[in-house]
Amino acid sequence: MKLGFVTAILPDLSFEEVLRHAASLGYQCVEVMCWPPGKAERRYAGVTHLDVTDLSSDSVENVQRLCDETGVSISGLGYYPNPLSPDLQEAAAAVAHLREVIQAAPRFGVSQVNSFVGRDWTKTIDANWPRFLETWKPLVELAESVGVRIGIENCPMLFSDDEWPGGKNLAVSPAIWRRMFEDIPSSSFGLNYDPSHMVFQHMDYLQPMQEFSDRLFHIHAKDVRIDRQGLNDYGVLALPSRYHHPKLPGLGEVDWGKFCSVLGDTGYDGPVCVEVEDRVYEATTMTRVQSLQQSHDYLRNFIARPVK
Repeated sequence: MKLGFVTAILPDLSFEEVLRHAASLGYQCVEVMCWPPGKAERRYAGVTHLDVTDLSSDSVENVQRLCDETGVSISGLGYYPNPLSPDLQEAAAAVAHLREVIQAAPRFGVSQVNSFVGRDWTKTIDANWPRFLETWKPLVELAESVGVRIGIENCPMLFSDDEWPGGKNLAVSPAIWRRMFEDIPSSSFGLNYDPSHMVFQHMDYLQPMQEFSDRLFHIHAKDVRIDRQGLNDYGVLALPSRYHHPKLPGLGEVDWGKFCSVLGDTGYDGPVCVEVEDRVYEATTMTRVQSLQQSHDYLRNFIARPVK
């Protein structure tokens, strides 16, 4: 496996600066954020470390040069909008840019794109399904045609009042993944799996890795702490922010030894990318870099350094 991190935590740094920090901290790869240039709509969104709308030969060659110089590879291109938003203009813009990200990936020598499938949070899963298929079958076909795999993160995107009760991402459970992969059986369609999202839903985060071993395309390493007092006060039907706190690996409830053990047993040998959403470390760029160092040092207990 290759240890990396998601670049969204360093929004104020250039792509080159991100790679040089990654190299100095001992990381082997990064998942690079590729949002459209502009203002972020929510926390950890709107970060553009690679602008796929500007693919001049000079920009592509510069990316390849920096990766070679630093020894840090790109694990995937990341863009996490809501392609099924009830706001049809928002959804159309998300789909259009996602197509650009997919088509850009091979230009950078990358074969992985990560995203959400999205959801119209005003409707049930069944009511979303026809639109899911209408939207995602062409996207997966595009990915197949250019040799790219799409990894769907399993985050419910359920944190605020406007997302209740369904969140903004359908792909949150094994039952839904089975249905997704039955209806779109392409080998280019899989998961960007994050165990923390299973913990806050009070689900087993180890068993799905075994069942969906052939769909594990990319891994996010994020932990979560469940505030038992908040949970007891508000219950599981409350907004998760009442009892759910994202943390660095090792500071929450995921058993990373067991996680990496089971992940290895599945035959997975791809990227494991730290995703920092721990607000304790958000104050400055320095504290964010420190969070990446702490996460690296902890996960190296379970993911071996590359042999030189």
